[in-house]
Amino acid sequence: MDFDEYQKKAITTDVYGGKGDIQSIAFLNKVLGLVGETGEVAEKVKKLQRNQAGEMSKSDRQELLKELGDVLWYLSALTFYLGESLDNLAQSNLSKLFDRKSRGVIKSQGDNR
Repeated sequence: MDFDEYQKKAITTDVYGGKGDIQSIAFLNKVLGLVGETGEVAEKVKKLQRNQAGEMSKSDRQELLKELGDVLWYLSALTFYLGESLDNLAQSNLSKLFDRKSRGVIKSQGDNR
């Protein structure tokens, strides 16, 4: 499965039907969902570090992967709401990163480098 196929299937599970713009509650719901799910990933990693000295069981790994799947869903939905394909988003991001790497600024600070 590629990103675009995932995105097409995933958006069919959106309770808002994949409809809305940046001012809609549907879009805001996706932004807040992305933040929340990303926080859940961070929380699981924190607890692994704090409670298990960073040791991860198979069950811990599966739970972390579930949360990352939720992050992917929200990222996919937001990209859809913005009228872009997930494949294009991924390709654009790689192009940006490889450009930075080729110019030796991959470790620099700031968005526009």
